[in-house]
Amino acid sequence: MTNYVLTVTCKSTRGIVAAISNYLAEKGCNIVDSSQFDDLDTGRFFTRVSFISEEGVKLPPLVAGFKPIAEKFEMEAEIHEGQSRMKVLLMVSRFGHCLNDLLYRWKIGALPIEIVGVVSNHFEYQKVVVNHDIPFHHIPVTKANKPQAEARIMDVVEQTSTELIVLARYMQILSDQMCQKMSGKIINIHHSFLPSFKGANPYKQAHERGVKLIGATAHYVTADLDEGPIIEQDIARITHAQSAEDYVSIGRDVESQVLARAIHAHIHHRVFPNGNRTIVFPASPGSFASERMG
Repeated sequence: MTNYVLTVTCKSTRGIVAAISNYLAEKGCNIVDSSQFDDLDTGRFFTRVSFISEEGVKLPPLVAGFKPIAEKFEMEAEIHEGQSRMKVLLMVSRFGHCLNDLLYRWKIGALPIEIVGVVSNHFEYQKVVVNHDIPFHHIPVTKANKPQAEARIMDVVEQTSTELIVLARYMQILSDQMCQKMSGKIINIHHSFLPSFKGANPYKQAHERGVKLIGATAHYVTADLDEGPIIEQDIARITHAQSAEDYVSIGRDVESQVLARAIHAHIHHRVFPNGNRTIVFPASPGSFASERMG
């Protein structure tokens, strides 16, 4: 039996859930997990429905048959095969903790994605990437060649049919044009000390100020630097006895975990843009195993 995921965003109105349920029942499908949310502030409705085709209905007729319902309720609706693996392009500079963490999770099957390549403006992690049989693309970036460098990155995106770009501590600012073209398809990770501690060595600045919480934020990339819709966040508590080096080590660990969780939510279609915010449906206990292994 094939597992599918239906995602819907539309204006909140009566009858949406009934229409979806009736349609799936008519197609011989059984709902195994469902999440929904009505945003009373915006009047928008969001739902994610995981279902199994018990009679072997394929994706094309499912999509075609749902179109009249989508049109009736003016839905933004998509149906995905649960077993399909999203094509992901990783980008990294000189800090490799997030990259190494993602490669490990991918290797053991905890992060069911297809890594189509790794782009870096440096050579530090070329050997690590190549040893995983993943294409490595060295694309140096300077003030003079930035447009050309981004054009090369987009060539890689198009040639590999990339569906998601992950900035695994890629320390270059993307242009407005690239952010708009890949809107909702680029995830970034950074420490959560912004805007208090900017620039170089924010962990040292935090240590000097006696900060007691270290956090990380994963968000979609927009033209507004580090201000895109937040997907995932977390914190770690620290004490006065820990050094600035401890801050860095703990911070990197939090960053790695937060980024992995954000990617996991995105690839399983649990993240819904909602203006400057996101709606993120959690993985239910009964669905996590199938999500984990893809």
